[in-house]
Amino acid sequence: MKFIDEYRDPARARALLDRIRQVARHDWTIMEICGGQTHSILRNGIDQLLPPNVQLVHGPGCPVCVTPLETIERALAIAAMPNTILTSFGDMLRVPGNSKDLFMARSEGADVRVVFSPLEALQIARDNPSKEVVFLAVGFETTAPANAMAVHQAAREGLSNFSELVSQVMVPPAMRAILSSPDNRVQGFLAAGHVCAIMGYEEYEPVAAEFGVPIVPAGFEPVDLLDAILKTVELLEAGRSGVVNAYGRVVSREGNPEARRVMQEVFEVADRPWRGIGVIPQSGLVLRREYERFDAEKRFDVGHIAPQESPLCKSGEVLQGHLKPSDCPAFARECTPQTPLGATMVSSEGACAAYYRYHRNVSS
Repeated sequence: MKFIDEYRDPARARALLDRIRQVARHDWTIMEICGGQTHSILRNGIDQLLPPNVQLVHGPGCPVCVTPLETIERALAIAAMPNTILTSFGDMLRVPGNSKDLFMARSEGADVRVVFSPLEALQIARDNPSKEVVFLAVGFETTAPANAMAVHQAAREGLSNFSELVSQVMVPPAMRAILSSPDNRVQGFLAAGHVCAIMGYEEYEPVAAEFGVPIVPAGFEPVDLLDAILKTVELLEAGRSGVVNAYGRVVSREGNPEARRVMQEVFEVADRPWRGIGVIPQSGLVLRREYERFDAEKRFDVGHIAPQESPLCKSGEVLQGHLKPSDCPAFARECTPQTPLGATMVSSEGACAAYYRYHRNVSS
């Protein structure tokens, strides 16, 4: 299959690994931002095939993982209200709140429905005019255009029973927060290819220049990832920073202008809390004033809900690259996919879930 099979070619992968081993003369720590990349790296054993002086740490690019606990608790509170339908992507239903998740809420009688698009949630609102329909709008820049379009369309149609519980976050401010930390160990980044397909990579150029790091937009197949790692190591060994695009078949410098336009029309930038990390300034999106009637947090008056995380969960340190999942004392003990303490253990993109699934049960 064009653009798939050739990026899974073992011979190409081996050649890239050989080149990485030749080029890497110093110790380097590289963070892949995206949880999808983390799972691909572990599934294909890339972390174990790299030379020992090239270490990968796993970043906060799992949208489920960084959705704050208060958003989950607010969604649970809304789902428990009468005449309300809460809609969500399926990967949010097992994310633990303080005492339950949305699957448990559904088993207790709440009308919680899995949808594959916010536009599907809009159709549910059209079909149920006597019910309040709420879409749990989470994610990075990849989901923001569709979530913005749903609000735009609801306004255009005059749908008064549709709203979104918004928890949208952005990648560059998270990079800045990681690089600014006194405990930072990251020397280069693999940027998420699907985010860059929307936003382009020009917004990473100031980050690379300010902190003197290489940032390489990368795909998700083994050859994609190894090529991006090689490019990052080459830049590090040469003492160079900047952005080098390793995902040219999908990513351009400018991204998708129409997707960016609808995002900017509906959303504006604001401070946002990240689960396990805390508030990162100017790292999120909120509905603009002209669209705030579609803000479920305000409509249902749930903004005051502010629960506390489990003190056993170290997911915030995992998401910042300070720990690998297996370094957490609760990993595979108190915290498993069946009894998760944090979202990183249940998300399909979570680093802890990847370590558990692919048996990375000891520190490396």
